[in-house]
Amino acid sequence: MRRRDFVLASGAAVTWPLLARAGESSAPRRVGVLMNFAAGDAVGQSRLTTFVQALQQLGWTDGGNLRIDVRWASDSELARKYVTELVALAPVVILAATSPQVTALKQATRTVPIVFVNVVDPVGSGMVTSLARPGGNLTGFIVFEYALAAKWLQLLKEIAPNVTRAAVLRDPTIAAGIGQFAAIQAVGSLDMELTVIDVRDADQIARDVASFARVPNGGLIVTANQFGATHTDVIVAAAGRSKLPAVYAQPYYVAAGGLICYGHDMLDDYRRAADYVDRILKGEKPADLPVQAPTKYELTINLKAAKAIGLNPPASVVGRADQVIE
Repeated sequence: MRRRDFVLASGAAVTWPLLARAGESSAPRRVGVLMNFAAGDAVGQSRLTTFVQALQQLGWTDGGNLRIDVRWASDSELARKYVTELVALAPVVILAATSPQVTALKQATRTVPIVFVNVVDPVGSGMVTSLARPGGNLTGFIVFEYALAAKWLQLLKEIAPNVTRAAVLRDPTIAAGIGQFAAIQAVGSLDMELTVIDVRDADQIARDVASFARVPNGGLIVTANQFGATHTDVIVAAAGRSKLPAVYAQPYYVAAGGLICYGHDMLDDYRRAADYVDRILKGEKPADLPVQAPTKYELTINLKAAKAIGLNPPASVVGRADQVIE
C-alpha cells in the first residue's frame, strides 16, 4: 500500500468513531416523567404542560432535541409497572411526584438522575442525605416543612371560631403523614380535641368523616398525601355533606369545591423542576443540586363553599387571601 493510501485509510478509521459520536449527540435526549394522576386528570395535565413549557423556554422541545416519555400512575400497582418501564428506557433523567413513587424509583435505580416534586420529607424518608447536599441520584423540591401543618389548625380555628374538635386526615404509612400530624399536635395552645382519620379507601373516608361530624363543633384538616391527590372529589364531597369547615394542604381541593387552603402553587415546582432537568441534561449531577423548599405560600378561599355549609368567614381571613373563589 502506498503511503498516501495508508494515511487516508488510517484517517478514515479515526474519523468514523468521531462521526458516530457526533451523530449520537445530535439524537434527542430522553426524559422520563412519572405523574401521580390518571391520564385524563386536569390537575395532572396542567402540571405536565407547565413542565414541558418551561423546558421549551430553556431550549428543549419534545419531538425535537428531546423525547419525553410520560407515564400516568394513579395507584401503587401502576406506579410499580411504570417505574420498571421508565428505568428500562435508560433516560438521562426522570421527573417524579410524591414520596411513594420517588421511593420506588430509588429502589429501581441508583444511577439514573431523579428530580422529584411534591415530596414532604426527603431526608426522613431516606431519599437524600441532606437538603443542602443530597448525595446519590436524587434531588428536587419539597412541598413544605412540617411546621406549616400547625398553621392549618390555626387557620381552621380562625375561619370557624366555634370549632373545638378537628379530624386530621393523613396517610400513616409514610413519614410525611406522621410528621404533619405531630406538627399539628404541637399546637397545644388552641385547646382543640384532635381525631385521626387514616386514609385507606374512598368508602372508608366517607364513613369516617360522617361519623366524626355527628358530634357538633367539628372541623377537618386534610394533610398532603397521595390518596388525596387522586380522590380529591371524594374528600371534598364528604366534608360538604357533613357541613364541616375544612382546611386543605393543596389548592386543587379548593378548585374542586373545598373551603380553604394554605399552601404553595404546585405549578411553580414543575417550572423549577424543569430548570433542574435542564441542568442535569447539560451535565450537572443531582448530588450537587440542593433540595429546595417553596418560596411563596398562598391562601385560597372558596366563598361558595363557605355559604354551602352556612359559614360566614371573617373579613380578616377573606381580606388577606391571595385568591377568592366566589
